[in-house]
This record gives sequence, C-alpha cells and structure tokens, in this order.
Amino acid sequence: MSKTYISIPDTLYRGKHSLRIALVGMPNSGKSTLFNAVASTAVQTGQLTGTHKVYGECRVQIGLDEADLIDLPSISSLLHLRDEDRVTLQYLLWGDQPPPISAHEKGEPPAPFSPPDVIIQVIDATALDRHLELTLELSQLGRPVVIALNMIDQAQDKGLHINYQHLSKQLGMPVVPTTALMGQGIADLFETAVKAVRDDCCPLPQPASKYICDSVQPVSHALNQTDIHEAFGVPHPFLLMQVAAGDAYFIDELQHHFPDRITEIMRRRDEAGAQLPRDLNEEIHADRHHRAATLFEAVTRLGDPGADRNWRYWLDELFLHPHWGLVGSLFVFATVLFVVFEVSAWLDSLTAARLIDLAEQWQPTSTSGVVWRAVVDGLIGLIGIVIPYMIPLVMLLVALEESGIMQRIAFVVDRWFHHLGLHGGVAVPFLLGLGCNVPALSAAAGATSGRERVVASVLITFVPCSARSAVILALAGKYLGGLGIFAIFIVTLVVIALMGQLFRRHFRQAQGPGQVQEIPAYAMPHLGSMLRTTWERTSDILTIVTPLLVGGSVILALLSHVGADDVINTLFIPITDWWLGLPMVLGVPILFGILRKELSLLMIYQALGSFEVGNYLNWIQLSVFLIFLTFYFPCVSTFAVMLKTIGKKYALIAVGISVGVALIISGIIRLLLETSQYLLT
Repeated sequence: MSKTYISIPDTLYRGKHSLRIALVGMPNSGKSTLFNAVASTAVQTGQLTGTHKVYGECRVQIGLDEADLIDLPSISSLLHLRDEDRVTLQYLLWGDQPPPISAHEKGEPPAPFSPPDVIIQVIDATALDRHLELTLELSQLGRPVVIALNMIDQAQDKGLHINYQHLSKQLGMPVVPTTALMGQGIADLFETAVKAVRDDCCPLPQPASKYICDSVQPVSHALNQTDIHEAFGVPHPFLLMQVAAGDAYFIDELQHHFPDRITEIMRRRDEAGAQLPRDLNEEIHADRHHRAATLFEAVTRLGDPGADRNWRYWLDELFLHPHWGLVGSLFVFATVLFVVFEVSAWLDSLTAARLIDLAEQWQPTSTSGVVWRAVVDGLIGLIGIVIPYMIPLVMLLVALEESGIMQRIAFVVDRWFHHLGLHGGVAVPFLLGLGCNVPALSAAAGATSGRERVVASVLITFVPCSARSAVILALAGKYLGGLGIFAIFIVTLVVIALMGQLFRRHFRQAQGPGQVQEIPAYAMPHLGSMLRTTWERTSDILTIVTPLLVGGSVILALLSHVGADDVINTLFIPITDWWLGLPMVLGVPILFGILRKELSLLMIYQALGSFEVGNYLNWIQLSVFLIFLTFYFPCVSTFAVMLKTIGKKYALIAVGISVGVALIISGIIRLLLETSQYLLT
C-alpha cells in the first residue's frame, strides 16, 4: 500500500498561537457570505466599541493551522471616515493595543482582541475598478493582504475576464479567484492567507503619482519624526496620506499631541496644495481613482460570456448553486434511498433471507444444538449487515468522495446541519444511516472529531435504518396507512432536530472550529481504489461486530432455551404494560430486538401467536410500539462500532439516551393519542 507523506511546517499556528484573520470589504462584496461559508457552529458576535457596527468572530481550521476569523463591518475607504466607520480602521491598525495618541480617549479598545496578522479583502469581481481604490489604501497598512476576487463566476457571465495572476504581480498581493456562494476557491484562499503570514509577505508599495509625492515631500519630512511615529504606531506612508488628505481624526490627534508642530505641518500641506490645480484632497482622490482604473484596464479584457462554460460548470450549477444545489443534493439522497430500499433489499433477499429460511428448518432441542444455532444466527445477522447494506453503501460513499460530489453536498447542506451543531460533512453519513447505522457511524468517525463526532454518532442512532424502516412499513403500512408511516418518520425528524439543539447548547463551550471545505475538481472513481478504500473502512469493523453479534445471539438463545421467556416478560412489565400499555408478551421481542430489528417483527408474530397483529393491538398500541422500536436501543452491531469510534463512556451514554428518548417519546405519544381518543368519544 502506498504511503502518503505530509509536509509539516516548522511553525504551526494553533491554540494560543493561532492566527487572526480580518475580512475587509466594501458593501455587497460577499464578505459575510465568505465568513458564513467557513464559520463554526458557535459564532461570537459583538459591536465595535461605541458603535452599532456588528462584527462576527469564530475559529476555523485551515489544514493543520487554526485561525480566529473576524468579519468586520463593511468599509469603502480609509479616509475621512465617520466615527462609526473609523473604529474599523482603528482595529485594523491597533486592535486591542491602543497607541499613545489614544491615551486621552475614554472607553475600551475598538474590539476585544489583537490586531489581524493578515487582511483578506473581499472584492466584487464585477466591480473590480471601484474596489481597487480600497486595495491601494490597504496596501499602506504594513500588514499582509490577500485579495479574494469574489463572484468571479458572475464576472465571467458578463464577459469580464480578469488576469488575476497579473493583478497579483502588480499589487504584490496574492489574488485568489473565489465564488464564496458556491464554495469555490475558499480553501485555496485561506491556505494562501496562512502562507502570506508564514512568509511575511507584505504588499508592494503603492505610492501616489510622482507629481503628488513631489508636492507633499515637505509634509513627509515634517511628519518623519521618531516621536510622531511612536505616538501613532502606523506606517509613515499611511500617516502621510491621511494628513495630506486632511483627515479630521489624524489632524486633531496631531493638534492634541503635537501643538508645537501642527502649525508647521499644516503650512507645508497648504503650500503643497497651492502647487496643484485642485485642492490636495481632491487631487489625492482623483489620483487614486486613476491608478485603480489604469490597473483595472491592464488586467481585464472583454470576451465571450459563455467561453468557460463546460460540463463542469453545469454540474456545479446543479450541486453548488444556493438553490439548485439543494435539488442536486436531493437527487443524491434519492439515489441513496434507492440503494437502501431496492438494491440492498434485493441483495438481502439473495443472501441473508435465504440463509434465514434454511436455518429455520433446523430447530435443535439440546443445549449444544441451541448454542450452535445461535452462532449460525449471529453469523447470518452479520452477513445480513455486510453484504446488502455495508458494502454497497460504503462503496457509494467512496464513489461520492472520489468524484467530488460528496464535498459539494457537504458545502450546500452545511448551514442546515449547523442547526444541529454539526457541519455539512456528516450529511452523507446520515444518509448511510437510512441503510445501516454501522457504516454510517464509521463514515461519521472519518468526517468528524471530538465533540462533533460524539453528537453525530448519537444522532445517527436515531436515523431509522432499513431494518427499523422494514418493521414500520410492514406494520404501519398494513394497519395505520400511509399517514401513519408519514407521522412516524416526521416524529423521527423532529426528535433528531430537538436532540441536536440540546446537544448544541450543552456543548456550547466546546464548539469545534469552523471548516474550510475544499471543493475538489470532478474525477471519475476508479473501481480498484473504491474496493481498497471500502475494505479499509469495513475490515476492522467486522472484527468488532462479529464477536458481539455472535455472543449476544448465544446469550439470548440460552435464556430462551432455559425457559426464561416468562421471566423476561415479567421483568419488562414496567415498560410494556405500565408505561407503554402493551401486552406483557412483547417483552421478549423488545429484548431480542437488540440483535437485529428485523427479528422484532418475527418475534412479535411468535409472541402473539398470529400474523394478524391488528387482532391483538389497537391502533394506539401499535403506534406507541413502533415509536418505541424506532428510538429504542440500537442493535448490537451499532453499539460495537460506537465502542470503537467514540469510546466506552460515550457509547454507554448514547445507549442511555436512546432508551430514555424511546421511553419518553413513546410515553408522550401514548398520552396524546389516548387523550385525543377520549376527547373525541
């Protein structure tokens, strides 16, 4: 097997040494869309000091590095800012470390965290010329800047083709084309931002035109003093442009801290303006606008709007579009359901079902015979999991991953899963749970870590697998009708949503970082690779599931052999009779259901002595029983995988939660149904 080597940098930005990245942009640039695309499930929000401007903050995982990402309020310029907008600039300059000039100001720093290590400016590619003016100003802050050339797809749709490599060379800043709404380019963007910090990559100087630089040279000499630089703590070119443009804030601070020099500085500024045909501030603004327009013309050309539209473009429109993406995801979901209820059911009928029929002809009476029959039942149960459900569904998952479709589904549904405290990466494992919880838990373990893995694993056990669905369809379909089936599955969705909310609140302090999801290029899955990966993901599970499934089968068979049925039914009376209002003979089917849920259906028939369940259970009892089986203890195989993926402690907690939820929900359903029946009669 080939080995994959990962190059680890000498310095990792993690924990206390994580990076701080500030998102900056003009209104409607897609800045907040980019933030939401990578945000964690626990975004912290607040207001910049003394303003109503709201910022968002969360930690994100970028490969092996971590960063605190700040979504700052939109800003159009760094000059002549209103008080509320100036606080954004103050954060970019100083963070929570105010310079000496702020000593006389009362109140807290603009934001409660350190200044950014790198700035990501989000630019609307369809209006590049306007945004480049802000870019030229940001280049003077003395910090690494990375350009997110956003909405690049819309620019191409308008026939606007931007040479972003040439733009990057002209600015001395990395430029990464992105479509934040569809997740494209985001992974590359944040990897580039981390690299910019690691390489200490600052923008090339972007000075004003020579005639302006020459005219403000005397002002530059007057400001180029050590004590002034120490007082402001900003790069000299930035301070010079602020003073030359007559920015009220910087002029006032000079007046307050350097009253003996402000007169000379302002005199030189007035003399500089007198040499120009217009006011100095107007000249600086016109020059910046001209330089941005010239740069725009140098890197942009008009062309055919459809030149870049190929099959990949249309597939992305299906899987990544904010609206059509849900349709594409639903199509994949439907494919999974087809595999579960058609292909897997067909494979089950050819394998486990036939073996069960053969085994039914062997009814041993001796203790040793009962034990061997139990071993056979356990192995048949293992075959019934592996061949019909585990292998096809895991192979489907691998195919989705290798083709690049799964990553697109994860991006589209990410916002929905945030309501459960999870990321979109668990979408396909949840789908696999409809077939069998065993491969679903294995897939979730590969897509998550920490508390998110625990939450995903617990919630997956509530997803009705094909075995539980078979019981629901068989009984509810016959006695409760389509509306009854629909109601049971709706209850399942509601319970999963509510449990997700509870877990999200419980683990609020332990929320994991956001994920920068990579959208890979489309690729054709290779059969050899799919088989190899499928084996890697299932082989170790078999070694855990097999002994527990066989051992559990032997124990329960021996209990039945020694005549413990009545004892089991008696022990279950508090659950069956008192709480659920069911016949006490259903205690054994409930207990034996932990092997495989399909066994519950057969044992219900055996316990009642008839295939006509409706003659012994009314519609309320049947509804309550099916709800209980839906949420009740997951099968032994599922428990075995949880032992491996989340550990003994959380596996036992998950079992306790599932049993508790099953009792509570079924009890509530019984109360509601009996009350409604009483009121109606």
